[in-house]
Amino acid sequence: MLRQATDDDVDTIRALRNQQANRDVSLTAHEISAAEHAGWWARTRTDPTRQVLIYDRDGRTAGVVNIFDLDPGRKTAAWGFFLDADGLAETGETLPAWIEVMKEATGYAFDTLGLDELTGEVLEHNTVVRQMNRRFRFTEGEPEIRSVDGRELTVLPITLARQDRRTPKGTS
Repeated sequence: MLRQATDDDVDTIRALRNQQANRDVSLTAHEISAAEHAGWWARTRTDPTRQVLIYDRDGRTAGVVNIFDLDPGRKTAAWGFFLDADGLAETGETLPAWIEVMKEATGYAFDTLGLDELTGEVLEHNTVVRQMNRRFRFTEGEPEIRSVDGRELTVLPITLARQDRRTPKGTS
């Protein structure tokens, strides 16, 4: 289940984002400080082009979905997400949670926000996420080399158009 993040979620969001598995596949790989995170939240919570959603699974926070560059007029937005990699690995629920959060997030984008196009980015070395993105019918664009946090990274843009998404079960 997805729900809007609140001030009560801020510490959990930072803790999940700082898990090593999530830092390894993010543009910014440094550990995010409390001050840096507080600044991000202060900007994000009042920004009409952003939404932060909490992914709850079995009554506990299992991930975070970020919607940004939201443009209702153009019916577009970008997105990214991260899971509680450590907690889900301990319970053996990583794959089911991953599939569920992607279904819920794309459903939210197209069915709740009414988007026609959802974009994002993935690091070239993140082959597992790239495979899952293809399963959900995202297409990859031309790679771009970026220097971030002292690392040179190959970043691939991804796009999913409304008409290309998998039809959710129970719809025609």
